[in-house]
Amino acid sequence: MLYLSLRQFEYVVAVAHAGSLTVAAQQLNVSQPALSVAVTQVETHLGRKLFLRRKGAPVTLTAFGRLFLSDAEALLTEAARLENPQTLGRRRLDRITLGIFEDIAPIYLAPLLRNLREQFPDVEIRARVASFEVLAEAVLAGQIDLALTYDLGLDASFERALYTRVSPQAWFSPNDPLATKGEITLADLAERPLILSDQGLSIRHMLGLFRSLGLAPVVAHRAASIEVLRSLAANGEGIGVSYTNPAGMLSYDGRPLSRAVITDPQAIEPIVLIHCGDQPNPLPDIHAAILKSAR
Repeated sequence: MLYLSLRQFEYVVAVAHAGSLTVAAQQLNVSQPALSVAVTQVETHLGRKLFLRRKGAPVTLTAFGRLFLSDAEALLTEAARLENPQTLGRRRLDRITLGIFEDIAPIYLAPLLRNLREQFPDVEIRARVASFEVLAEAVLAGQIDLALTYDLGLDASFERALYTRVSPQAWFSPNDPLATKGEITLADLAERPLILSDQGLSIRHMLGLFRSLGLAPVVAHRAASIEVLRSLAANGEGIGVSYTNPAGMLSYDGRPLSRAVITDPQAIEPIVLIHCGDQPNPLPDIHAAILKSAR
């Protein structure tokens, strides 16, 4: 609880600068007795004298009063900044937090950070990599300013801007019969054991695509990460399906991989830049720079 008001701090600073209760009262447009009472209340609360008040002599600060004055002036300056929307907006741009979904972070995060730091060298840009649910909660809580993620599980609480669209990839061991094809459809995979992400929203979305075509896929594995998925596929444990598309064609355990694009139009998924929808775009310049960098 605050026992001293900003008004009382203003009174103390005014008296210190004026050197007179009467002059300070005139400058503040308050009565001299009211000003005197306010200063006494501050001194009583602090248990220390701020001023030496001698009849016929200017009011002067005590040693403790000089220290208090410095802190009081800093407090009032900061309070003035906080009530000024323009100043507060500039201050907010000094540091931002960019969120990104964990599966796409290895592809998009580093280029985005490099691009933003080149364009906004005076802004401290922090990154937070997280799951769908954690990202969404953090954006709504104001812990993340902007986030890049798939448009899955997002309701009207979020404002979205299209960043790019991606098609899912199928991952095979090189000796799989489908490995020679560069393009396939969901129907080509309907009878094959699948390896899908174990992210709740992701696997529901993928299974929903098959079911929308009347297909009932068999899920052999739920992989905790794209590299686990690729390793399982490379070792013949099934066909991995993911929207994440790493550049390399070797799994972490050194096994070769083949891949094909799944071409069903309904499988194309947008990656979106989101922010909390109950307020205007908080960072329009950075928002625009991120969208411009899309590839």
